[in-house]
Amino acid sequence: MAAEELDVVLPTPEELPALLLKLAVSHEDIDPLIAHLPARDSPSWRELERCTRLLVQNLGQVAGPPVRPELPAGSTIPPACFPVYVFLAAYPHVTAFHHARGVSDEISWHTLTDLGRVLADHRGRHGEGGLDAELTSWLTLHFSGEIYQLGRLQFQRARLGNRTGRAVSAAGHPYGPGDPALSVHVPGRHGPLSPEACSRSFAAAREFFARHFPEETYRVAVCNSWLLDEQLGEYLPADANILQFQRRFQVAYQPEPDNETMLRFVVGGPRADRGDLPRRTTLERAIADHLNAGRHWHGGAGWALL
Repeated sequence: MAAEELDVVLPTPEELPALLLKLAVSHEDIDPLIAHLPARDSPSWRELERCTRLLVQNLGQVAGPPVRPELPAGSTIPPACFPVYVFLAAYPHVTAFHHARGVSDEISWHTLTDLGRVLADHRGRHGEGGLDAELTSWLTLHFSGEIYQLGRLQFQRARLGNRTGRAVSAAGHPYGPGDPALSVHVPGRHGPLSPEACSRSFAAAREFFARHFPEETYRVAVCNSWLLDEQLGEYLPADANILQFQRRFQVAYQPEPDNETMLRFVVGGPRADRGDLPRRTTLERAIADHLNAGRHWHGGAGWALL
């Protein structure tokens, strides 16, 4: 079916709670999302059709075009709510894609419940439900068939970038920029990052992609994350889960200083007063002490053979 022929459908107000709960959306977000459901005869619905068709027509592609909703003037739908409707409209299509690829219902469900986790993150940072542009771009990966939750970790169908690809090639391996790679992501609010759990996820990824995407050969995993900042080794015990996760990867390059990303993922967002940073855990104390000493966090970029 051509994208322009796709009939875009949303659950009814009666159907929507069950689907939202299935996708791990908090109860406090359910009524607001029902209240602002776009009407089929509205200009907002036409934008919903455009965004949903763009997402569906690129199902299964690696690095498909981004979905950037643009609500028409006069729309009464909160801009932060609108992307949720796009993902809800795409839900039956991405689950059908998963089914056609032989992906189990369990993995499909675990992957798409990231919607609820990300909505909770947004509420925690902004005090209201919805999604910002960055979180919308992130969830586009899930609802276009690019990323899969396999145990503790998520794996995204991707390609080696220039710097990481050159680092892999320089290490003597027959892979370089543009070659297939699995990008590793570590979801928050998902339990300890234990070495055993990570090993199970890597083993599952090797089997999963060979089975469900046999036309794509993945031999390299990459990770770009605050978790790979080598300076964390100055503060955390040697057997800390974060440091053991770091050791899975070879350093590809050192990113530019980026304190804001570290603060966002560890303490929930930037703080104007660095003296007011929380110090409840060893990690939070490390973040605060490092910044208060006038130093910077930069995250890390790494690679590993699968």
